[in-house]
Amino acid sequence: MKLTLFITLSLMLIFSSSIFAQNTVEEPFKFIKIGDVNVFGKLIDMQTRCVHWHSQMDVIAIKFKCCDKYYPCFSCHEEEADHKHKVWPTSEFDEKAILCGVCGNELSIKDYMASDNTCPHCKSGFNPGCSNHYHLYFETDDVKGEITKQE
Repeated sequence: MKLTLFITLSLMLIFSSSIFAQNTVEEPFKFIKIGDVNVFGKLIDMQTRCVHWHSQMDVIAIKFKCCDKYYPCFSCHEEEADHKHKVWPTSEFDEKAILCGVCGNELSIKDYMASDNTCPHCKSGFNPGCSNHYHLYFETDDVKGEITKQE
């Protein structure tokens, strides 16, 4: 009886962990590989969620202009990189700098901003709140209508 219960519980645990993509870890990864792309930072799962942002929809990573490395968020870059960040200028919005953590598709900044918060490849939803932080990654118009540029 105990052996049957143990086997049943073990199988349930194995099965349930395999159906949920958002498995977290005790200690964050230093980097993960999605396709051929390395994503750096304090990652907690294999879909680019990190210790700072980890909702079901936090599944993108952003390539930073300053180092050409993908990080899940600004805070991960600030905590892990040994340099100051730079924003992408509008003249380079055709560059592929957004990675879907679900399917590994790379999007240009322009395509990401026009995506309606959905991966055009796999249809996974992206966090719409990320647009509140565009100024940390991309040259943008701020509230006063002035262009926010990297110093």
